[in-house]
Order: sequence, then C-alpha cells, then structure tokens
Amino acid sequence: QVQLVESGGGLVQAGGSLRLSCVASGRAFSSYTIGWFRQAPGKEREFVVAFSRSVGRTYDADSVKGRFTISRDNAKNTVYLQMNSLKPEDTAVYYCAAAPPDWPAQVGGSYIYWGQGTQVTVSS
Repeated sequence: QVQLVESGGGLVQAGGSLRLSCVASGRAFSSYTIGWFRQAPGKEREFVVAFSRSVGRTYDADSVKGRFTISRDNAKNTVYLQMNSLKPEDTAVYYCAAAPPDWPAQVGGSYIYWGQGTQVTVSS
C-alpha cells in the first residue's frame, strides 16, 4: 500500500514557475514508477511525465518537453515536478501516481495508487 499527497499548486502568471511535491508513505516506495498526470476542466486526464526505475529513463509528454522536469528523493520519499515557462494551457489539477516498476509508465491504467491532486492555475 502506498499513500500519496501532493502539494505546491497555486496561481502563477504565464512564464512563471512552480514546483509540485508528492510525498509518499508506505512500503517499497522506491521500487515504484512515479508519474504525474493532469486533468483540466472538461478534459480527460492526460499523462505529463514519469520516471521508470525499471528502464532508468524519463518519459514526458510533447506538450511539456523542455519545460517540466521530474525528480525524486528516495530518502525523503518525495517526488518533485518542476514546472517552468508555464502557459495558461497548463492549468489543471495535477496528480501524482505510483505504478509497479515494469508496467508502461505513460499509461494511466498502469498506476494503482493516486494522490488527491493539487490545483495549478496559470493566468495570461
């Protein structure tokens, strides 16, 4: 069992930055793939970025390439999402989620634990 709690969301102007945190509790956190997803009003949830421990690589959506970075501190059981050069279209509720290490990191159905989400609003 893994529990995930996101924080760090807020209101920011276009071009600004935010760093989201996802604190995990539970056993074997370091073995899970941790990903970030987002859902804007009236839209389906979409994949943002994830780091797969099993293959040792990061996956990110085309819409955030070069702007968003995922990192993790296993000693603190925390995963971060650094978001730079934010755009109004980045406005959404952001969720972190945990998946078994060998499951496809870009597929939402791979993730079995989800946080409650944190709101990010980017004003133009």
